[in-house]
Amino acid sequence: MNRHGTSFGSSRFSEGSSGSPERVAQNPVFERFARAGYVGSGVVHLLIGYLAIRVAFGHGDQEASQSGAMAELAERPGGTLVLWVAVVVFVAMGLWRFAEAAFGKASEPESGDGPNPFDRFKAFSVGVVYLAFAYTAFGFARGSGRSSGEQNASLTARLLQSGAGKFVLVVAGLVILGVGAYHVYKGVSKNFVDDLKSHPSTAVQRLGLVGYVAKGLALGLVGVLVIVAVFQADPQKAAGLDGALKTLGAQPFGAVLLVLAGLGIGVYGLYSFVMARDARM
Repeated sequence: MNRHGTSFGSSRFSEGSSGSPERVAQNPVFERFARAGYVGSGVVHLLIGYLAIRVAFGHGDQEASQSGAMAELAERPGGTLVLWVAVVVFVAMGLWRFAEAAFGKASEPESGDGPNPFDRFKAFSVGVVYLAFAYTAFGFARGSGRSSGEQNASLTARLLQSGAGKFVLVVAGLVILGVGAYHVYKGVSKNFVDDLKSHPSTAVQRLGLVGYVAKGLALGLVGVLVIVAVFQADPQKAAGLDGALKTLGAQPFGAVLLVLAGLGIGVYGLYSFVMARDARM
């Protein structure tokens, strides 16, 4: 396709009107905020890993989850300011992903039909995740944050009261399980290399491999527990990531498994810093 076509490339931005959504998404200032979203994600995952390891050693005073990580931040000096900054960068990343779902990546020109349906769904889903991060950070920044585990269990209890609700939970569990499997596949196949602007070093590839596999396994366990919650009529099973990690810790050699899970999630956090610098946007 020539550079004056309808693909989502740089020429499209230069020829579009200055007020178009594509131009807004391509704004370098907006891109910097979106990249900062990776930094925020990295910090959150490092804290989740740290909290999971604390649980393994019997010091589980905070949930090993996104809300637990943000509660931990809120208790530190300057933590409230950091959380307000996190709200901004997570919103920017969420909006960036929605723009990607609508128009495709600026760095990867698409056909005239735009990005394929799978890429649209993936970008939209990631956008929702970052807006959820922003909402959680907003709550803790205001001093009204709530445990995500309690919220998940409460929502599950309501849905379990009807057949339609149970169906929704099973579908949600299967989707989460599928996302986890995709993370594992992406790590093992090293497809994450395609997300970067240049070929990464061996050390970075190892970070990506371990991080994606660890996060995928954790998400897969969350999905399985949501489905188990439906068939056992036990909403506490669907307590999210914290519940999944504590279930892991309750198994034989659970403390070792929990430490490994915490380290793996922390490695994903380190890889997020690589994405902040080198991701194709």
